Amino acid sequence: MPEQAVPVPDRARRCRAVATSALVGGAAVLAPAPALAEVAAPAPEVRCSITDPRLAELSGLVDVGEQVLALNDGGEQVAVHGLDSSCAVVDVRTAAADPFDPEDLGVAPDGSVWVADIGDNGTVRPTVALHVLRPDGTAALHRLTYPDGAHDAEALLLAPDGTPYLVTKEVLGSSGVYRPAAALVDGGTVPLERVGTVNVTLTGTPGGPVGRAGQLLVTGGAVAADGSALALRTYTDAYVWPLTGSDVLGALAGEPVRVALPESPQGEAISFTADGQALVVASEGLPSAVAVVPVPAGVAATSPAPTGAPLPSLAELTTSSDRSPIAAAVIAATVATVVVWLTGRLRRRP
Repeated sequence: MPEQAVPVPDRARRCRAVATSALVGGAAVLAPAPALAEVAAPAPEVRCSITDPRLAELSGLVDVGEQVLALNDGGEQVAVHGLDSSCAVVDVRTAAADPFDPEDLGVAPDGSVWVADIGDNGTVRPTVALHVLRPDGTAALHRLTYPDGAHDAEALLLAPDGTPYLVTKEVLGSSGVYRPAAALVDGGTVPLERVGTVNVTLTGTPGGPVGRAGQLLVTGGAVAADGSALALRTYTDAYVWPLTGSDVLGALAGEPVRVALPESPQGEAISFTADGQALVVASEGLPSAVAVVPVPAGVAATSPAPTGAPLPSLAELTTSSDRSPIAAAVIAATVATVVVWLTGRLRRRP
């Protein structure tokens, strides 16, 4: 049965830029984040290219060693594809659930694969969902509700202790971080709580379907298998934080290292390599190059913030020198909104 009985939004969600209000009710314009450390790294290398039509709208990756697990954005059942070293599909794991808009993947220490069915370009969903494919072949469905209305999201951070964190996709670069406020219930619904904010800014890195706005939109997340680091990506850049234990919030409170990613038409997928030494990224569209991007050595040298440290507030980030970046962000947001609206008029899911 479908995860929820609500209208399926148009295929404009494939662009994933949030078309909701950039300025609402006179709210203050969001300021870009402070300058982030950018550490030089070796050039990316293309591992292989995905050509299978079942993965034409790739949105999630997890490198588990012998295979790379891949998630397509769409379909009428939950499906996770296993890719070999040549990017050929050699395995498919499914669950008998009709997802609304699957966006990201995570793998727990016990081998369970978590599918984040959290996309909502039209912000119409009363619930979002996490599908869990267990190693024994069984599956679970956990529904979640936001405390402050619907959000579009594409990034899942699955902490080593199994706690899922959702990071929203915001057109002005200030993304909410949410986690369940109670124990997950198979087949039931539990509330989310907002526990933090992640701010990104314009970087000048090219790529993505919506111009400069793509530098602000969080499109995927990953946690290293050894628990040493976590990462978020936009259409153009990756942000990497060192992680201690399962303190995701403490990690996000620190300063990340930014890594410019290879230019791609619609980059949403990100993973760490199985050994945690590099990032693996790919884009929607075929063929899709699976690129290995080395993690800068500077990440290891960056000390994580103390546990429970607060994330920066907008007041702390706003200075008079931010006016030009803010204006640029607003312009980029406006362009993204128009692009999504036009795409929605032209592309509709059957």
